[in-house]
Amino acid sequence: MTAQISSIHADRIKALLAEKGYEVSEPTPGVLRVQELHSGVAVQAVLEGDILYLTLTCTVAPESAITPQIMRSMLDAHNGISTSYFQLYGAGDGKTAITLNNFCKLEDLGPEDQDDILSCVHFLLVDVMTARQLLSSLA
Repeated sequence: MTAQISSIHADRIKALLAEKGYEVSEPTPGVLRVQELHSGVAVQAVLEGDILYLTLTCTVAPESAITPQIMRSMLDAHNGISTSYFQLYGAGDGKTAITLNNFCKLEDLGPEDQDDILSCVHFLLVDVMTARQLLSSLA
């Protein structure tokens, strides 16, 4: 993910998440790393325009392990993941990263936007438990 994060938005998003108990860093310009301290689970956040995209890597597996059965389970409407969605990314060396993703549209970073940001992060942290169980056969 590459993007431009306006320093005003980045600073306000960082401050909001830190205030709510997350560890926030910017390891790459434009990419925020948001870590939940108790579990150690980390989410990447990128702001493109007025959309905040959030991504959490569930697992990295050999491409050959991504079978039609696994794909069906990821796409199944009754798989227990109702607030996030999967994406696949080439990870090199014949491997695929399976990520869980969410996003929110921001307007002015007021109370509604702040609630949306926190909700999206929370949804990913909850959904990753189900996603990792769903993908456990890939490990």
